[in-house]
Amino acid sequence: MDTGRAAQSAGEEIPASVPGGDRTLSTERAEPLPFTPGTLLWDMTGDIRVLLYLPAALVLQVAHPAVGAGVDEHSVFRTDPWGRARRSLDSLQLWIYGGDRAVEEGRRLRRLHREIKGTDTRGRPYRALSPAPYAWVHATGFPVFLRAAEYLFRPFDEAGERRLHAEARRLGRILGIRERDMPGSVEEFWTYFDAVVHDELERTVVVEELLDPRRSVPPPDRAGAALRLLWPVLRPALLRLHVFVTKGLLPPVARERLDIPWTPRDERRLRLFGRVVRTVVPRLPERLRYLPVAHAARRAARA
Repeated sequence: MDTGRAAQSAGEEIPASVPGGDRTLSTERAEPLPFTPGTLLWDMTGDIRVLLYLPAALVLQVAHPAVGAGVDEHSVFRTDPWGRARRSLDSLQLWIYGGDRAVEEGRRLRRLHREIKGTDTRGRPYRALSPAPYAWVHATGFPVFLRAAEYLFRPFDEAGERRLHAEARRLGRILGIRERDMPGSVEEFWTYFDAVVHDELERTVVVEELLDPRRSVPPPDRAGAALRLLWPVLRPALLRLHVFVTKGLLPPVARERLDIPWTPRDERRLRLFGRVVRTVVPRLPERLRYLPVAHAARRAARA
């Protein structure tokens, strides 16, 4: 479905919270609804363009001192980068296309992160499931989806932006995030986002590594002989493109906070790249345009 047109249509109704009472009562005790065709996340998350914009969300996540410390100390992204990326992408696809399995995947992630703890770069103790950092990891998706729509799909109008925010809250429920830890409106979100960017984010060790186009990355795990042979030649160009797009899709306020340079020439190049992507990707056959889990879910939904 064309994302620009989807942004104009009415979204699915999100359960309201209890007026004057605990905002969690009406939603946290009920099983979250899985995503279905016709939602914005159903159309965007399985599209291969997710491979271009997901790294920007990851940079925002690890710029939080607690999240960055957790990834630095507990993740295998250095020793098994392709396996780590594949598992994260598979999990993300289940959130949207897994149906009833989506909620169980959310529970599995919480179990996986339950024992992750330590001390962040500011000397503060952290736990991966503490409300603030856990909610921030989820919150990074909304601004990056908006940036991706602007450059790689079609920009959202105001109604589309509000619908996307409602769907992001719905995803948060699937991941087990408390209702009170998610901004209730778009306006509340940007107030929250600006506060975290200015008060918490910093250029952590992991941010430095993710934005280094010279870092060492082995060839993909399942690469054929030809790709492995050509990898030393291909890797520098692919990493430069990867880092360039990642920087460009970060919200400007976050780029400024993290001291990431971005010039008018960079902006023109990114917009040209986006026009090429918007022209080419929608013309691909569905089996090439969508990742395998998303493609299978879309076929099953039509059937």
